[in-house]
Amino acid sequence: MARVAGRLGSLLLTGFLLAAGGAAAEAAPSARFDWPLRPRPAVERRFEKPPQNWLPGHRGVDLAGSPGQPVLSAGDGIVVFAGSVAGKPVVSVDHAGGLRTTYEPVTAEVPVGRRVSRGSRIGVLEAGHEGCEAAACLHWGLRRESNGRGGREYLDPLGLLQLGPLRLKPLGGASPQPAHRR
Repeated sequence: MARVAGRLGSLLLTGFLLAAGGAAAEAAPSARFDWPLRPRPAVERRFEKPPQNWLPGHRGVDLAGSPGQPVLSAGDGIVVFAGSVAGKPVVSVDHAGGLRTTYEPVTAEVPVGRRVSRGSRIGVLEAGHEGCEAAACLHWGLRRESNGRGGREYLDPLGLLQLGPLRLKPLGGASPQPAHRR
């Protein structure tokens, strides 16, 4: 009986999406995440996902800030890295669901292993960031571990924020079609 009910629910959902003109719901994320800079920063450069992880792209967003500005953890988590990568200071925080946020160039004020809360100070923003015209830019990255063998998926960190209401978007760029009744 539960199997039949599950199939019926799937059919109803499919019918609803088809009636909505092939629109897919793009749900707003939970309020578990917030901006890593205060006040809300300008986005200097957006996320550009590479077709493959090893190809060129921009694996995060650049947020305008000021040298010495406090950098805050975007969400609850555990600091898993606080050090230098390619000569630049970086802090990384692991969050629930296999998510990891990274913050660069940030001089850490928290040790590895520290549990942090959304909005808690994790470091200070350093001056300069290649490709950014502001006096200081925070490169804020997000990735999800996608399998147990170290695979990862780079994501747009702005997707963590509640920037707007629920939206329906057409699938494949098709115009919504009205539902027909028989």
